[in-house]
Amino acid sequence: MTKYCLTVTCPSQRGIVAAISTFLAAKGCNIIDSSQFDDLATEMFFMRIGLVSEKGLDEAALTEGFGEIAAKFGMDFAFHDEGRKMRVMIMVSRFGHCLNDLLYRVKIGALPVDIVGVISNHMDYQKVVVNQDIPFHCIKVTKENKLTAEEAIMKVVEEAGAELIVLARYMQILSDQMCQKMSGRIINIHHSFLPSFKGANPYKQAYERGVKLIGATSHYVTADLDEGPIIEQDTVRVTHAQSASDYVSLGRDVEAQVLARAIHAHAHRRVFLNGAKTIVFPASPGSYSSERMG
Repeated sequence: MTKYCLTVTCPSQRGIVAAISTFLAAKGCNIIDSSQFDDLATEMFFMRIGLVSEKGLDEAALTEGFGEIAAKFGMDFAFHDEGRKMRVMIMVSRFGHCLNDLLYRVKIGALPVDIVGVISNHMDYQKVVVNQDIPFHCIKVTKENKLTAEEAIMKVVEEAGAELIVLARYMQILSDQMCQKMSGRIINIHHSFLPSFKGANPYKQAYERGVKLIGATSHYVTADLDEGPIIEQDTVRVTHAQSASDYVSLGRDVEAQVLARAIHAHAHRRVFLNGAKTIVFPASPGSYSSERMG
């Protein structure tokens, strides 16, 4: 039996859960797990259901049959085949810790995605990528060619059928047009010192100020730089006895872990946009989560 997940977002009202469960039962679907959240502040309802179709119905049949209920409640919904891995395009510059971590997690099956390509504005990681039989695309970006470079990037993304772009320490600012076109489908990672320590060597700045916590934030990319809806965060403690280079090492570790967890949640359709923030449901039972690898 094929396992699916159903994601639902709609205005909050009575009868939603009953209508969904009644429909699934009538279609011969067995609910394996379910998560829901009713946001009283925004008056929006969010739900993710893991299910199996015991009658062998496919996504198209389930989607067509669900249309009447969706219209009644004003739902934004989708059925997803959980056996199909999400197609991901990674973008990276010259810091490779997140790229290498993601390649390894995918290789051992800890991250349920299919990396369809890596785009970089430098050649540093070409050999690392092609050695794993993944297409590598070097697209140089300058002030003069930024527009044409971004058009080339989008062409690679679209031709590869990528559903998600991951900025694994890609040190270029994306245009408003690209952010809008890929809204909710670009994930970024950065240290959590912003806005206190900007620019070059943030870890050195943090060391000189004697910070006690190093953190990382993964979020969806929007036109507002580093201010998109947050998906995942984490911290690690540091002490006066550690050096600036220790800060860098610890920072890279937490960045890699946080980014992997954010991608894992997105790939399993556990993240829902809720205005300027997100709803992130916990991993479903039986799902091997990259969180456990942190």
